[in-house]
Amino acid sequence: MAALRRLTQTRRSPSERAALAGEAAADAAERALREAPAAAPEAPEEQPAGPPVDHPHGAAFFDCDNTILQGAAVFYLGVGLYRRDFFNRRDVARFAWQQAWFRLRGSEDPDHIADARSTALSLVAGKRTADLEAICEEIFEDIVAAKVWPGTRALVQMHLDAGQRVWLVTAAPVEVARIIARRLGMTGALGTVSEVVDGKYTGRLVGEMLHGPAKAEAVLALARREQLDLGRCAAYSDSANDIPMLSQVGHPFVVNPDGRLRKYARAHGWRVQDFRTGRKAARIGVPAAIGAGALAGAAVAGLAARRRRHR
Repeated sequence: MAALRRLTQTRRSPSERAALAGEAAADAAERALREAPAAAPEAPEEQPAGPPVDHPHGAAFFDCDNTILQGAAVFYLGVGLYRRDFFNRRDVARFAWQQAWFRLRGSEDPDHIADARSTALSLVAGKRTADLEAICEEIFEDIVAAKVWPGTRALVQMHLDAGQRVWLVTAAPVEVARIIARRLGMTGALGTVSEVVDGKYTGRLVGEMLHGPAKAEAVLALARREQLDLGRCAAYSDSANDIPMLSQVGHPFVVNPDGRLRKYARAHGWRVQDFRTGRKAARIGVPAAIGAGALAGAAVAGLAARRRRHR
């Protein structure tokens, strides 16, 4: 049966594989949300009233690479796995080249993405999911935590403070995505789902990588499950590959954009923020669905960006 399913998947069109990847990501996100342990109740504190939330069905979706993180999560994963003897120096040199391209060009190369995918899948084939999750926890502690853009982190907190659900949406493995989302206090994560049999990776994906149109499909699938109104939702990304995801929400925001996305954003009146340099960029506004109280969060984001410029 599994062989028949895989054969059927290989015959799917690109749009069908993207839809399958999106559904798998949404399924995994909802399952993780149901299985998460309930947070212990905290003692009430005397605080002023929080920001009003104008609509209960709004949410925010954040891309990861170069939007939340400086660089690519898969690169940091690769470095961490290399330090744990998962692969050799030639592999890490290829990862380094891909990272340098990404950082200097601010854009994703399809060949690099495909190469990283095939390398990652071959490395984890036969490995236990629980083991990789434990390693990902260590890698985040060692490497990733220091790579979060302070300005984008403030934007994440802005939505959380407004009482909205906040989701990470990334092509990185869902195991990595969940850890990053959890450490940032997000609701959950949509990431690339690998096929697992008896607790071990098979070396194949469910559908395809959560990249480009597949991200948009994942957001749509999650919105259906969570009864979200996409017109009340916001999305943040740096890459033109995420135009499908950005276009389907009511409040698209562009963060640290590549050249193509910057041009597209200007043509469509999307708001732009760049935390990488001191160049001027349009200030990110606050979606009406969030409420006036969230303006404080936007101010924090601007302050974080200014601090980086003056270092």
